[in-house]
Amino acid sequence: MNDVARETSAAVSGKELMRHCAEFAKRVKLSGTPEELESFRYLQACLDRYGYRTALLSHDAYISLPGAARVEIDGRELKSITHSFSRPSPKGGLKAPIVDLGEGSAADFARTDCRGKIVLVDGIASPAVADLATGAGAVGQLHVSPHEHLHEMCISPVWGSPSVETLAVLPSTVACTISKLDGAAVRARLADAGKLEAVLHAQVDTGWRKTPLLVADLDGAGGPEAPFVLFSGHHDTWYFGVMDNGSANATMLEAARLLAERRSGWRRGLRICFWSGHSHGRYSGSAWYVDQNFDELDRRCVAHVNVDSTGGIGADVLTENGVVVELAEVAREATLVETGQHHQGKRPSRSSDQSFWGVGIPSMYGTVSHQPPSPVKMRNPLGWWWHTPHDLIDKIDEEFLVRDTRIVAATLSRLLNDPILPLDVAAHAGSLVAELKAIAAKLEHESGLEGLIDAAERVLRKAKAAMALKGVNEPARVDRLNAALVGVSRSLVPLDYTQGDRFSHDPALPQPAWPALQKLRDLAAQKPNSDESRFHAVGAARARNRVLASLREAERALDQASA
Repeated sequence: MNDVARETSAAVSGKELMRHCAEFAKRVKLSGTPEELESFRYLQACLDRYGYRTALLSHDAYISLPGAARVEIDGRELKSITHSFSRPSPKGGLKAPIVDLGEGSAADFARTDCRGKIVLVDGIASPAVADLATGAGAVGQLHVSPHEHLHEMCISPVWGSPSVETLAVLPSTVACTISKLDGAAVRARLADAGKLEAVLHAQVDTGWRKTPLLVADLDGAGGPEAPFVLFSGHHDTWYFGVMDNGSANATMLEAARLLAERRSGWRRGLRICFWSGHSHGRYSGSAWYVDQNFDELDRRCVAHVNVDSTGGIGADVLTENGVVVELAEVAREATLVETGQHHQGKRPSRSSDQSFWGVGIPSMYGTVSHQPPSPVKMRNPLGWWWHTPHDLIDKIDEEFLVRDTRIVAATLSRLLNDPILPLDVAAHAGSLVAELKAIAAKLEHESGLEGLIDAAERVLRKAKAAMALKGVNEPARVDRLNAALVGVSRSLVPLDYTQGDRFSHDPALPQPAWPALQKLRDLAAQKPNSDESRFHAVGAARARNRVLASLREAERALDQASA
């Protein structure tokens, strides 16, 4: 870590961080509400004071705000909540038989006739289960919380506001959650009776709303058209949301203040974005921003640092936050220096406003610290209070908040100040080569994969040669090398983190590594010379061509580094 990064991180003020948290603790910030906008104005005033050039935008977003909910079974009313993008129940409630699907896996749905039924599923509500339930013809979802607390969730698998093409993918079910104790009672009653009906009541306000988006810029030495680092986090909340995402917003403001005070050596500019629609619009703010600013992001943005839920009490695990391969070394260094912990380089999940992978922008973090392993099965290891009314200022540990903010500030300082971008494109290319060879070992079909592996290995060799140039200090060569590193990112990141083209957003559902290779994996799983294998070969050929074209672009970018 360089001296500027150390100095920046060492200056983090716990008093300033907690002062911001106290401000964010004053308001419930549902997407598109006057209270949220008032809190956005506080953010803007702070950034104006720090010297940033700010713009508070307003845009249309498809937002879903849950209202009252009630679950009735055998004449008994159970405490419950409904969810963002649940269908509102019909007059008198949705009445249907219950079918128990356990954890609600794809296999659980496949073995059960769910048509016209309410599926009883363990765990916090999720878009994955909503997608399966909708596809299976279920009319309702009844989730059983892993404990007594009921967690608010957005269950839409559509990333951002829906388009004409994705509107039909929105959930078609009425969704509610009950406690673990009530869930056990329902299961016992179902086991005794053999069949059981439930009535789900859910009020949900879903529609287009104007939502705010704050953009703040501070230019580097190259001026307003030079490359920049994107630093982002959402501001909307469930309830008061002091940890999620108030503490992270405090982290963002404190890092913005300290970095601005030390901007004299910046090689790149800093752009800070605060999103709405994260919680109630499935990342509608960041998705809209990409759609409206794709060209500029493609030309100028070199990396994205996202921050969520910093400084939670008990959050002493800092080894598992998500980082793309080429930024893993930056995370390892910052984490080790500030905490002594060894970052494991966990693959980012499809979450955390990571709307930028299609552009080809490498990203890191989202959540920085996590709770230690627990017998309670949570979707995110962020504390039992996450997405509940208990997410208040007493859930913030000032010492941990300082620690997490120091990691973020040090990371940003490197991205802004390092003469040569700390992007390890060789590691990323090596990951692709390994994945292609793993597929080839299982592939008994003629697929042209050998040529694809050759192209990936050429990119790997040239990437290693480019990484060896990181000691150069001639300005023109430094510029060429930085441009090459960004060019390789533009080629590899979409292959590693998206299924489709660069200009659309994949669903908010789990993905394998290198999803662009999935059709090749699917072909490898087929019996050779079967009709099914021939059908799969069509898609595999197209996937191969997409990857090969991207590798050619990466190779051309690397050739410029040595020109």
